[in-house]
Amino acid sequence: MNINNFFQFLVPKDKKFFPLFEEASSNLIEIATNLHEAVNLPLKEREVLFQKIDTLEQKGEDITRQTNLELSRNFITPFDREDIHALITSIDNVADYLHGAASRMRLYQVDKITKSIRKLTEINLEACQNIDVAVRELRDLKKMKNITDAIVRINKLENKSDNVYDKAVLDLFENETDAKNIIKYKEVLSVLENAADKCKSVASVLESISVKHS
Repeated sequence: MNINNFFQFLVPKDKKFFPLFEEASSNLIEIATNLHEAVNLPLKEREVLFQKIDTLEQKGEDITRQTNLELSRNFITPFDREDIHALITSIDNVADYLHGAASRMRLYQVDKITKSIRKLTEINLEACQNIDVAVRELRDLKKMKNITDAIVRINKLENKSDNVYDKAVLDLFENETDAKNIIKYKEVLSVLENAADKCKSVASVLESISVKHS
């Protein structure tokens, strides 16, 4: 047993960092689910879900804060300190962008939800579900294939989001004549596409962790 494995053996993994990672990824799914459900409802019925997203985003901030606090308190950690910080921060960034998309829809009173917006929320939800799958495999890092497969799926979903976004913006500029609508729809589409980019960033952190422990 090398020194790194010895230290990992001593860490109470199930009592500190891993439950926080899993809580953060689970919270991410809830945000993405509520957002996807919201864009499939009429304007007047979305507010309840938007309020839930507000609450969940704050919960995510609290989880990030608690994780960083544990990082400052504990000398021995399950893997590199910078990776722990990068993981929880990257998950929080996804939550921020999903919350940002909901906030913009609310602010701009986006009535008609386009197929592209629905598709992007669906892509983000699927990416968040794959983040959760990979995060839950971090406890023992024995099922590397499950983590690797989830990373591959997240990267494919991010590429898919790029294509959806590009086609949506092209369609917007070709067919929309109201400048205000162009601005507000492009803004919502952009934030959703950025959320998928942030999911890819989480995948990159997960890949770095898995490579170091393979």
